[in-house]
Amino acid sequence: MIIDRIENAALYYPLHPKFKQAFDYIAQIDIHTLPVGRHEIDNSMYVLVQEYTTKPKSEGKWEAHRRYIDLQYVVQGAEGMGYANIHDLEQGEYLSEKDFLPLFGEGGQIALRSGYFVLLFPEDAHMPSMALGESKPARKIVIKIAVE
Repeated sequence: MIIDRIENAALYYPLHPKFKQAFDYIAQIDIHTLPVGRHEIDNSMYVLVQEYTTKPKSEGKWEAHRRYIDLQYVVQGAEGMGYANIHDLEQGEYLSEKDFLPLFGEGGQIALRSGYFVLLFPEDAHMPSMALGESKPARKIVIKIAVE
């Protein structure tokens, strides 16, 4: 897992051949008006634009992905993001068609605020969209990048 501010994105380009393209996409679109939903970039990347109200940790669910790296960028608002290595949690049954691995157990939490991004790799269990205090609205762009 990597957490940083969006202006430092170039530091991470060498880690994956698609990272530069993903960060360039964020820089080139109007992040505030791109419609909520799924948008295709190419055959190895797509975008999910999400608007939601953060929720209490008691409603959160751990997840991880095998085929995609998540680049999650908070456009507006803030959220808590649970984090643990998948080997520290109990693994459920992987749902290949959704690239979704449910996990169970306890982990830590970080705060993601507007202007920050997180890169989540296949070994990174995460619990997104948690409230930091009381529940509040948030907008986030998630780019799903094929591991390759």
